[in-house]
Formats: sequence, structure tokens, C-alpha cells
Amino acid sequence: MDTVHQPVMLEEVIGGLHIKSHGIYVDATIGAGGHAEAILQQLGSRGILIGIDWDGDALGFARTRLARYSGRVKICRENFANLEAILGGVGVEQVDGVLFDLGISSLQLARAKRGFGFQLDGPLDMRMDSRRKLNAAMLVNRTPREELARLLRRYGEEKKAKQIARAIELRRRRKEIRSTKELADLVAGVVGKSPRSRIHPATRAFMALRIAVNDELANLESGLESAVRLLGPGGRLCAISFHSLEDRIVKRAFARFARGCVCPPELPVCACERKPLLTIVTRKPARPGADEVAANPRCRSAKMRIAERTEEAF
Repeated sequence: MDTVHQPVMLEEVIGGLHIKSHGIYVDATIGAGGHAEAILQQLGSRGILIGIDWDGDALGFARTRLARYSGRVKICRENFANLEAILGGVGVEQVDGVLFDLGISSLQLARAKRGFGFQLDGPLDMRMDSRRKLNAAMLVNRTPREELARLLRRYGEEKKAKQIARAIELRRRRKEIRSTKELADLVAGVVGKSPRSRIHPATRAFMALRIAVNDELANLESGLESAVRLLGPGGRLCAISFHSLEDRIVKRAFARFARGCVCPPELPVCACERKPLLTIVTRKPARPGADEVAANPRCRSAKMRIAERTEEAF
């Protein structure tokens, strides 16, 4: 397992969370449990970790990895957008830290049947939670061309979104697109290989479909807001993102909660009485070091932002 999945920026996460030995921490994307295990190693006998993930396969790895901490870890198969309800269900009203490690994991990419990547041929699926109905094949084969182009442009920032959508439409008229390789080859034929790019030409399209299938951006916005509500004074919120859309949401959420008065500047005194709820710890996002990138090239785009809850009531 460890040879497949490596937790990103592990030392930076542990340092950034300022872990209290008796605290309650949430790993909102527990995955295979790498970050969670490191957090638990810092906690004392009264410390608790709550691990959340949509992915049933990942939770199987996490439960095995964290079995020796069974008395101090609670694992939930859920969407972190429902963070407040999840914690309420286990009797927790306030926490000392929340970690979001966003994006897709090596474990998911390594399993062809999950349909997340194009290195291995598999069914066009991309569901984080296999219990959900909507999958990537349904999106690709049923979405109107104009909507498909909008999706590719918005979530993948794909410049050739219209051309890709047109090529998909022409192909699916003859036969439904069912496999990751079939779609990747089709997209690559439209986009072409750039000598200046290190990424596969289908990367942006696959990312866009994955985000749409799992409603990732809306879930992230909900999860971040819930995390701020749940943090106790001095609690830390840490988010690791892997593309600009995620990072933009995290950055804007932190900035919004770090704002105080929002009254018009012409007012002589504050009437809104709004107080900052967060203090931004990382003015610029932390990045993985050269050694980590060399050992795990997939982490090269990672950005970590940290904020701390103020004393003000929500």
C-alpha cells in the first residue's frame, strides 16, 4: 500500500495543524490513512481523529492501517460537504483542526475499474462514491454538446472544449464511448501533444469530468464553511489543493472569513459588527520541496493553505 500512496507534504501538515495531544481532529479526505496515522501519532490517549471519505475502497485501506488506534479513531463513509451532520452524528460539536487533502489519490488512479485515469484502460466511471448513480460515461454520452463544452471549459480550463465536445458528439452517434482509453485517444487526437507540456493531452478533460461527476467544487465550498463553524478558538484549517480551481475556492474562502467590517467606507462607524473568523497563516501557499517532488512527481502541483480560527463567535 505505501509504495502506491504517499501522503503529500506530511511534515508541513503536521506542523501546520499545531496538534494538541488531547485534541479532536478531522481528516476530511482520509484516503489510505497516511495523514491520519501521522496525526494519531501526535495525539495522546484522550485525542480523537475523525476520518471521512466517500470512497469505500480507500476506507478499507484506512481501517486496516489505523486498526491499532481503534479506540481513538472514528471512520465515516460520507461526503465532507455534510461535515456538521457527520460530526453531530458522533457527538462532536467543536474540533481543534480539519485537514482537506483534495483531488484524486494514487490508489484511485491505480485501479483501472474506477475509471479515473487513462494510463490503464477501464470503464468510464470516475465516481468517488460508487453508490452514486451518475458516472462519467453518462455525462459523456448523454450531455448536449454545448453543455459538455461548457463543462470542459469551466472545470478543466480546456481551451479546445468546443472541438472536443464536437468530436465526442460525432463519435457517440455511431457508438457510445465506454472506456477511458477510447475517450483519452479521442481527446488526444483533438488537442494534440504540445512539446512544452508535461501532461497528457486528455488530462484537463478527464479532470473536468471527474469534478462534474462528483460535484467537487460545490462540495468543497460547503465543507470549508462547515469546517470554520466547527473549529474552536485557535483551531487550524489546512487545505491541500492540486489545481487552480480548488486553490481559488480555498483562497477566497479564507479571505472571506478573515474579513472584518464590510460596511461602506463612507459610514463613520461600523454598523455591521462583523468580526474576522479566521487569521490566515500562509499568505502564500506552501509547496512541496524538491526532494518530495522527485520522490512523488504527482505532488508537484500541490499547494497548501492554512488558517486559524479567531476567538470570535460565529
